[in-house]
Amino acid sequence: MPPAPGDREARRKDVSEAVWQVLADKGFGGLTLRAVATAMGVSTGMVMHYFRTKRDLVAHALDLLEKDTAQRPRRERPAAGLATVRAMLLDILPLTPGDTARNRIWVSSWDVSLADPDLAAEQAGRYSRLRSTVQPQLEAARDRGELPSGADPDRLAATAVAFVHGLVVQALFDPARFPEDVQTAMVDDFLVSIGLPRPDTGAGDGTGREASA
Repeated sequence: MPPAPGDREARRKDVSEAVWQVLADKGFGGLTLRAVATAMGVSTGMVMHYFRTKRDLVAHALDLLEKDTAQRPRRERPAAGLATVRAMLLDILPLTPGDTARNRIWVSSWDVSLADPDLAAEQAGRYSRLRSTVQPQLEAARDRGELPSGADPDRLAATAVAFVHGLVVQALFDPARFPEDVQTAMVDDFLVSIGLPRPDTGAGDGTGREASA
């Protein structure tokens, strides 16, 4: 029997928490209706009142993951330009246990998304939105003289997102080779590589690092 209307929303919250628990423990590869039911201590049939198929369950899990990512703590955004791009890229990296767990779940979602055209399109939309948040900061950096005048912010946004996600994957698979300080230094080196050379004033280079002596 379906849950009473008054209980449905509260029950759905319980189901969502169980979905998140399974994701944290097993990733998308272990996300099944049975696994969610086991996490809740209920029957698979009860879970199917909310998700008729595994695809429905996966789509809900992706929405939960996107919301969790959007609500995570973020670094303070300094002045517009490369300093803010730096903060945005660092926010993506697995630099804390929570960010590491979140990135592991995201990476585990790629397989199921690639196998489903609709889910793949939704993932593409997420990456498009991410690039669109970085692009205005790169435009500001160009206007501030931090980037060459002919720099293409749209292309640089795509490059920055590709760079940081490649670093995410390497850090997840080889954390000893890519600890926090190495990841941070690589972001700084990337930003230096796309920016204009700056005179050595000892006051920093706009990416958050001190200028070298």
